[in-house]
Amino acid sequence: MDSMTIIAVASIVIAGLTTGFGCMGPAFAEGRAVATALTALAQQPDASATITRTLFVGLAMIESTAIYCFVVSMILIFANPFWNFAIAQAAGK
Repeated sequence: MDSMTIIAVASIVIAGLTTGFGCMGPAFAEGRAVATALTALAQQPDASATITRTLFVGLAMIESTAIYCFVVSMILIFANPFWNFAIAQAAGK
């Protein structure tokens, strides 16, 4: 197995793991945040505006984690800096 194959396999596997864990973690966190917010809304209906606003801000922050993981996996697949190094080494530069 040459170095190009190793880089390709490592990039694809790490991108898959990043996407998998990056989607699974925020999904669990969003579910837990919504469940907690619904419990709080049921106990304190007068504070619904504050709870809802805080929930949406929290969900946006949690979702940004998934977006960062997606961006990292796309960089690993399409703009991996190790590809340029490996191609330069293979070309003898």
